[in-house]
Amino acid sequence: MNKYVIPRKNTKAVKVGNVVIGGGAPISIQSMTNTDTRDVNATVSQIKELEQAGCDIVRIAIPDMEAARAVARIKKETKIPLVADIHFDYRLALECMERGIDKIRINPGNIGGDGPVREVARLAKQRNIPIRIGVNSGSIEKELLIKYGGPTPEAMVESALYHVSLLEKHDFNDIVLSLKASSVPMMIEAYRLISQKTNYPLHLGVTEAGTYWSGAIKSSIGIGTLLMEGIGDTIRVSLTGSPVEEVKTAIQILKSLGLREKGVEIISCPTCGRCGIDLVGIANEIEKRVSNVDKNIKIAVMGCAVNGPGEAREADVGIAGGNGVGLIFRKGEIIKKVPEQELVEALMREIESI
Repeated sequence: MNKYVIPRKNTKAVKVGNVVIGGGAPISIQSMTNTDTRDVNATVSQIKELEQAGCDIVRIAIPDMEAARAVARIKKETKIPLVADIHFDYRLALECMERGIDKIRINPGNIGGDGPVREVARLAKQRNIPIRIGVNSGSIEKELLIKYGGPTPEAMVESALYHVSLLEKHDFNDIVLSLKASSVPMMIEAYRLISQKTNYPLHLGVTEAGTYWSGAIKSSIGIGTLLMEGIGDTIRVSLTGSPVEEVKTAIQILKSLGLREKGVEIISCPTCGRCGIDLVGIANEIEKRVSNVDKNIKIAVMGCAVNGPGEAREADVGIAGGNGVGLIFRKGEIIKKVPEQELVEALMREIESI
């Protein structure tokens, strides 16, 4: 049993298709397609790729009515819950809901007044479709920027609660909230504050985080810090590049905190002067070979035959390098010695036997 279990805040459970957000449900991973939604074939292909990578919920951009009408065809060819990303035009939200979308991302205060909000809330409630209110530091209302002297965490929270009140006015409370900023400290503080003021589930993310290298670091710090505090019910890592990398990064964040056990975990040493094999090349090859292995196992790739098995005794299986040879071990116990060039294949055979 993991003694480092992180106590989580108990939030309202909101159902998105067959995935539950909040209410103690496992933290779900989200991503967003970067295809033209009107190109159904390309969008379906990317959605399936994201699902294969381990994504739980996928968001698609709805810039116009043609994209909204494409929702039905996309839903027909995919299984994973889909979220429609909509700005300003409430009619796009209505069209997406009519065509089977599982969730709407929209800010009620930006869709044209009380009448449109009432229409969106009515249809969403009728069809059991939740709504995510997404506040970003760059989209705070002008009056709040003046009140707080800029885009502060407090301004983001007041904005989010204002949008919530517009839906609650029409007896709608299947709501998920996000308060994203490109500044990690601002994002962390905004989520801390909103977590104290509401019981709605929270969608965590650092917006416009950057390219894979810098964005993964910023997202890991921001999302990871909040998850360690028990805050957050679903996450999206925003990266400039392939959305599949977003999912891989999100999975690793959850695994690092013991919040997701599904799949393979690789631990590897940073190498030092004792390393007598090409550990970097071997580790990269193993990572590639096990990317689609559907087992809950920990694999160790260690460069030192002296200390490796002992340091990685918690691993289910692993290798430890020597001078041109390596040891295969299980749970810290050495089971065989093989030449360096045969290490990867020997390890894969052990993995298959588990």
